[in-house]
This record gives sequence, structure tokens and C-alpha cells, in this order.
Amino acid sequence: MKNSLLIRDVRPWGGDPVDLVIDDGIIASIRAHDPSTVGGVDGRGRLALPSFSDVHVHLDSTRIGLPFRPHTGAPGVWAMMMNDRENWRDTDVPHAQIVATTLERMIAHGTTRVRSFAQVDVDCRLEKFESVVAAKERFRDHADVQIMVFPQAGILLEEGTPTVLEEALREGADVMGGIDPCQLDRDPVRHLDIVFGLAEKYQVDVDIHLHEPSHLAVFSTELIMERVRALGMQGRVNLSHAYELGGVSDAASRRLIEQLAELDISLTTVAPPAPRQLPLVALAEAGVRVGLGEDGQRDYWSPYGNGDLLDRTWQLAFTNGYRRDDLIELALAVATVGGASIMDRAVPRVTGVGDRPGLGIGDRADLVLVDGETPTSAVMDRSSDRTVIHDGRVVADALRVV
Repeated sequence: MKNSLLIRDVRPWGGDPVDLVIDDGIIASIRAHDPSTVGGVDGRGRLALPSFSDVHVHLDSTRIGLPFRPHTGAPGVWAMMMNDRENWRDTDVPHAQIVATTLERMIAHGTTRVRSFAQVDVDCRLEKFESVVAAKERFRDHADVQIMVFPQAGILLEEGTPTVLEEALREGADVMGGIDPCQLDRDPVRHLDIVFGLAEKYQVDVDIHLHEPSHLAVFSTELIMERVRALGMQGRVNLSHAYELGGVSDAASRRLIEQLAELDISLTTVAPPAPRQLPLVALAEAGVRVGLGEDGQRDYWSPYGNGDLLDRTWQLAFTNGYRRDDLIELALAVATVGGASIMDRAVPRVTGVGDRPGLGIGDRADLVLVDGETPTSAVMDRSSDRTVIHDGRVVADALRVV
């Protein structure tokens, strides 16, 4: 027996009003809206968009729901990491509860696909990882969550780190992480040997944080590409941040984009004001998968982030200087289907400025219905009138999980 849901009077990507029929979590039919139809979910003329995919978030370091506190971190990855290490246990609320509260808030705002990092090191060991696992299990019917074992403190700087990273992979982590192979660990070959060696051993994807400056970032990326080719890991590697990959030369940027597309190496951004990034339009047109995330959320690294990826979509458009509707809608496509195509490479990637995937017959019914005249106005206004659907079921309405 089919599990069916009717969604009446919605406008996919701002188009004409339609009624959607969803069978077993898949969009089965799209027909012109019939005002005489009753039952199901009343879309009330709202926009229908693919639900959001936050593919770069640190659920393990969140302080969403806790009292606001002054920022105490010092510049640099190591100093910021030590600030987190010194403070994250200093709360009366259990860590697992804080993580779950943040994930719940994200779902309520329209995110049903999440790639979260879980810091694993010789200090916290699997404590943070286990909190993210518990949140994933609690909301397993509301969102798809991938967990990346993340060596925030590097892999080579503290004895015993590779052992505890492998322990997290044995416990079921979905993705193996790395961070700044040259700048933090200062031994990129050994760092990447461990990252890719563990990924190959446990048959998981790779996601590497890359904060390094331009020439160094390009060098690290070239080393990563070598391993992707050698191990046949096309489509299984992501670069996070990569703020300065476009900072060498135009010719070098074009070459990098071509190689990223060839090897199906994806990128995730948190929409920083970073002028040396590879250009989003060129990446999309070349077929490089690009996703969006909130990074930390009101944590010991920064006071930014609120669980609403529609807010971060606005930031992605703003920091890129987008004003045209088609470019703002590109940012929205990246925030929705773009991230989904990173978590599941069977999902079609965003292929250019005019591409609006995710709402066709046969697509998975992960949707957010949001008030707005057009997709651009929805990004500008960020209405609280939202209904969230995951696998053909309503999981949140009016910013509350149901």
C-alpha cells in the first residue's frame, strides 16, 4: 500500500500554481491546481522549493539555546580550537541536549539534509561524536544526517589522534575529515596518507577543511587530486571553505575548476566575504558540485549562525554581490539541491545559472513551502510561514518540528 500525500496550491520555484501528489516519498505527479480539490496539505499559494541541505555545520560546537556570551577566541585555527577546548564543557546543559536542540531548530527552518562535523581528538575523544550520533538518531525520521569525524586539532600534533579517529570510524562515522595539511600539521603527505588511508579502509567519503592561503591551498588541492586519481575516489571527496583557491591567477583558477569537475571533487562554502574564492557561477557552469553550510552556530568560534539556512542563502547572494534574480536563485539552488548532490552523488548537480532542479516527477519529496512572491523575494524576506516535508511527510510547520 502506498503512503501518499497531496500538496495543494503551491508554486514550484515560483511558477504556476500546481497540486503535487507524493507517493512513498517521491513526487509522483504534478498537475495544474484544481481549486475544488480538498484534503492533504494546503500550500496557500506559497513557493515550493527543495528543502535545504546544510552540508557544512559543526553541531558539536553549537551554543544555540544557551545564553549569549562574549567572544573569547584568539585569531588562528589552533588558538580558536584551544578556546573551544577550554570552554565547551562549561555549561549546565548536557552537551547532547544542546546538539539536539540545534538540529531541531535547523529542521524547523527547512533543513532536512545535514553533514555535521564531530570533533575527535585526544581531549574530547568520542564525547562530541556521540552527542551528534544521539541527535541523528533522535531525528532520524525528520532529516538525513551524515557525520564527519573531524580532526579539528590536526592529526599529527598530538600523539594518539589517528587511533581515536579510527575508533570513530569503527563506530559508524560517515565521512573522514582532514584540515589544512600544510599549514596546521606541516606535513601534507603524511596527513593526507592518514586521511585517505582511513577513508579507503572504512569505505567512507573524504571532506577536508582548507583555510590555507592561495598558493598553499592550491598545492594542498593538487596533492588531494593526486590521491583521488590514484585511489579512484572520483565523486567521494569534498573541499570545505577553500577561501583562496581563486587567488593565484585567472588561468590557474580555470585549470582548477576543470580538474575539480573532471574528478567530481565538490566544494562547500559558508558564504564568507572572501574575494579570492573560485567564482560560483563558473563552478556551476563547469559542473562542479557546490553546497552551502552555516559552519559554527553561535559557538566558541563565532557569534554568527542561527539554524536558518535561508538566512545563509541571503548571505551567499550578498557576499557574491548578486542583484539579478537568476543569480539569487542560483544561490538558492546551491543551498538546496547543491548540498543534496554532495551528500548523495545520485542527486543531479546544479549545472548553471538557469538550472532549477529538485521539483520534478521522480524527485525525492524533500520540500519546504515558504511564503514569497518569487524565490528572490523569499530570500530577501525569509518568512516564518514555512512547512517542511521530508520523505513525503510533514516534519515541521511554522518553525516548529511536528
